[in-house]
Amino acid sequence: MPIISYLTTIRFDFGAIAGLPEDIAACGMSNPLLVTDKGVVATGIAARIAALMPKGGATPIFDQTPSNPTEDATDLAVEMYKAHGCDGIVALGGGSPMDLAKSAAVLATHGGVLRDYAFIHGGAAKITPKIAPVIAIPTTSGTGSEVGRGAVMSFRDGRKLSVISPLLFPKRAICDPELTLGLPPLLTAATGMDALTHGIECFTSNTENPPAGAIALECTRLAARALETAVKDGSNRQARHDMMMASMMGAMAFQKGLGAVHALAHTLGGLKEVHLHHGTLNAVLLPAVLRFNAGIRQAEYARLAYEMDVPAGQSIDRFIEDLNRRIGLPATLREMGVKREWFARVAEISLEDHCTRTNARTPTAADYHAMLEEAF
Repeated sequence: MPIISYLTTIRFDFGAIAGLPEDIAACGMSNPLLVTDKGVVATGIAARIAALMPKGGATPIFDQTPSNPTEDATDLAVEMYKAHGCDGIVALGGGSPMDLAKSAAVLATHGGVLRDYAFIHGGAAKITPKIAPVIAIPTTSGTGSEVGRGAVMSFRDGRKLSVISPLLFPKRAICDPELTLGLPPLLTAATGMDALTHGIECFTSNTENPPAGAIALECTRLAARALETAVKDGSNRQARHDMMMASMMGAMAFQKGLGAVHALAHTLGGLKEVHLHHGTLNAVLLPAVLRFNAGIRQAEYARLAYEMDVPAGQSIDRFIEDLNRRIGLPATLREMGVKREWFARVAEISLEDHCTRTNARTPTAADYHAMLEEAF
């Protein structure tokens, strides 16, 4: 079984979860909290993981993670962590349980409120090595949060902000594609488009980082070629393997920075008026942002088109629109329940998002408003 030492220590293979007891011991845990969500519990995967943990069936399990992790849910997880005298966290699920676990690991050991640790408020400097250890086990292929240094959270004031620090990297990651074999087609599609967007945005960002760019390019190659197969044949082991690898590599490339797709998706995902899936937002917004950046990223787009196997004569933005249609995702924000009267607010808030700074071309509020209109 491959053991990858890059950003953290990663087990990557079918059957990799068998190494969980060894990883728990290596992290010095004797009573970890299992952080997941009710959907993962319903599949039986949470029970399989708990059976591998020190307390087996008596493992404390926090399963109240919402699909967009919140400040309130984090507080509840911290309460359970302290009530059971836990000494670490095993995060199981998609990006939401993993991000919530990272935030809980900070609050359980540092105190205060989560807003204290938001990146835009200087929170990175407040996070110290006393953070509780986290082992991350993804059950989807999209966020790559198992190798990410950040947690994207919905705050009580309606903003969706990131808690970011090099100390937030999980101590261990276990990437077992077998856990994704039963993932429904639409969830496979939405999370897969999150991974593909990570690769595209990182590769085209305004930051110079050739190693991260190379990883981002391979992420896009794998995801663009495997996603449709994974959606149509969820039992295809090669497609599931390649999508999980693309997901992990997309997050490894975060060092290069994301862009306007994520700035807008973070803001829209934080709205209290409607519940919006992050990966689906990325899929719908990506074509408009690609067109906005096209004029200054022609060479990068040509390379992406080659690696993604885009048909000759087709632009990348049209390729993405066609891919979204083939894998069953909505074509517009309107279909997702977004209202035009929110655009001015979303555009202004998106300017504050840290992903705006690394977009290929610096947008204004008017630019963001135009992109929203185009995606509407």
